[in-house]
Amino acid sequence: MIKNLWFAVALLSLALAGGCAKGGNGIGPPQVTVTVTGQPSVYPGQATTFTASITPSSTSQVVTWSLSGTACTGSGNPCGTINASTGAYVAPATVPSPAGVTITATSQADSTATGTLGIDIVDITTDVSPASLSVGTGLTQQFTAVAVPDDAPQTFTWTCTANNVTCAHFVQDPNVSGLAYYTANDNCGSNCVLQISAASTLDPAGCTANPSYCIAAKASVVPYRVNGTYAFHFSGYDGSNNATSVVGTFTAANGTITSGFEDELTSNGPTPHTITGGSYTPISASDPNSNNAGTLTLASGAFPNTFHVALDGNGDIEMIESDGHGTGSGIAQKSSSPGLFTGDQTYAFGFSGVDATGNRVGYAGVLPINGSGSIVAGQMDTNDNGTTSNVCGASPCSITGTYSGPNASGAWHMILTTSGSTLGFDFFIASGSASKTNPLTLYAISTDLTANPAVSGTMVLQDSTQTYNNAALKGISISALTGANETNSNVALVYGSTDGDGDFSGQFDQNNAGAILSSVQFPQSGGTYAYAATGTNGRYTFQMLGNASAGSPLPFVLYASGQNRGFLLDQSSASVMTGTMNPQGKSSGFANSEMTGTYAATTTSSGTSTVSSISANLLLTSPTSSGGMFNVSGTQYAGSEQVTGTYNISSFPTGVGSVTLTAPAALNYVIYSLDTLGCTGTPQKPNPACEVQDFFMMDETTTPSPDKNASIIFAKQ
Repeated sequence: MIKNLWFAVALLSLALAGGCAKGGNGIGPPQVTVTVTGQPSVYPGQATTFTASITPSSTSQVVTWSLSGTACTGSGNPCGTINASTGAYVAPATVPSPAGVTITATSQADSTATGTLGIDIVDITTDVSPASLSVGTGLTQQFTAVAVPDDAPQTFTWTCTANNVTCAHFVQDPNVSGLAYYTANDNCGSNCVLQISAASTLDPAGCTANPSYCIAAKASVVPYRVNGTYAFHFSGYDGSNNATSVVGTFTAANGTITSGFEDELTSNGPTPHTITGGSYTPISASDPNSNNAGTLTLASGAFPNTFHVALDGNGDIEMIESDGHGTGSGIAQKSSSPGLFTGDQTYAFGFSGVDATGNRVGYAGVLPINGSGSIVAGQMDTNDNGTTSNVCGASPCSITGTYSGPNASGAWHMILTTSGSTLGFDFFIASGSASKTNPLTLYAISTDLTANPAVSGTMVLQDSTQTYNNAALKGISISALTGANETNSNVALVYGSTDGDGDFSGQFDQNNAGAILSSVQFPQSGGTYAYAATGTNGRYTFQMLGNASAGSPLPFVLYASGQNRGFLLDQSSASVMTGTMNPQGKSSGFANSEMTGTYAATTTSSGTSTVSSISANLLLTSPTSSGGMFNVSGTQYAGSEQVTGTYNISSFPTGVGSVTLTAPAALNYVIYSLDTLGCTGTPQKPNPACEVQDFFMMDETTTPSPDKNASIIFAKQ
């Protein structure tokens, strides 16, 4: 009896205790909570205001502000000052040690209710790009500077030295503080090394006192930027709108083309040509893009033979046809040593072109070579105008074959044997190495068209350290897809996240003959998108794109060359969408500041003859004042049209953003960014060493009418 009595008393005590707690069981006043919002990192001397919200909303919203932190004791306000009534904060002139500061808001209605936000005081870091490149003698190169955090004042003091001597011809832009021009007229010998840095004007000591906060660009002066042996790949359409492609090699000495060879595919079949001469000529030396743009001619007795070109920081030549005999685009890269193409290696490949009746066709697959002239246990998927069994039987089909070379022209040859066809190809060694981060790349073109399609494309050394199962693809990727919808183009960009367990999620933008799907999230409600390894050779099936309302994805096959990269092929539609998957390499958000710099931008392979290929130098700079939209300028070829506009990526931490142009016309592009360095950072506190190296663009203009012939544009710094 006594035991039961004590139990009842205990229950009553618990009930009373619960009733007295704030917000407990609905008895008594609700608990008051305070939430503080504001910038998680600020630079020395920055003024910013923090805000507080109190729940429930019926409670007085008046708070008292205060600061705390390990370094906050002592004279001189080492953690800065905050207005106790308004939350207006001014950071200290120097970074405290440790740099962390806690901002506290205390409710005046309930002094036991507080909210806090930890912030860091970070020094302004300045970053100059392009980080490294060669500058041709007498030519002009643009350099950009950015200060991070993004909201730091974008005002700078520049320094340029050539072999430790002040540069003779270096000018800061009078309107954009973060832009400067270097003209290579310094007399500093054959091994001239430039160092270009910029310091924030808020740091009067400059880079000398704090070199760790000034990330300088280092460049070299060379007699000619186009020098050496290159491999190139071009695809497009002739003057009669027939598909054509060219793959070959040329050698340049001081800007003069001395020799070369090319395989050309036309509606009449394959034809080889010897390149007997030509040249690379930069645009006017007075043009601020003269180090990055010019005209390339290849004298071969055939068209295309003249190209408008833009050069990126690596010296890769992005090109579009400009001889008036057709349209198209391509790339030329310095050839790596043939000695890298040896031993047991496997190459993933993606080819596209047309069949005998002019319909679009695509191939994707893998080719294992044994180092002794044989191709063993290869595999390929095809799509010929929506049919997957026209070329080699039902996809996927097995491949064997042989390869040999190089011949005197630098071409290798391979014969692929399938159950339904014998396919001949020439290929040339382009760029890259044995490294999985910079794999060897080959350009290939079909040479035996008796009963087979005319295709060309790229082969990439597969990373042999990977086990090609579902887990191997865990991470973020950006896919760029090109196809044709009858007489118009069908293009798309995809941001995808693979979880290592067969699930695929993200978003895509698509322009299918003017029908635009923008920022479509997948999987959509009630659906799933999946991927699956179908063996150990790097073949995967993927679901991508899809109807915006029904959520029905399109099946693709991926032949991986490494983690989250490889060649994609639409498995079923007559659009025959082909393209690449590329690792984004980013572990957190993007900031506008990560994209500043000079980019060579060129149309990738076009699905139809109605696409107008473009080549451009795009200059992305920060605004003069802190914050705001970042700026786009540059020159678009042909016609030397000036480009102006803005870009915004900070609102899209996935690396997806927008470019809005006002010239040469009012155009709206979506951009999907890559961070090939694999760095970390956030929009609030980015790592300035994590520059975006490349991005894709796609036209989503709707006014006055949608672009029915959009293309994928690739931009590389």
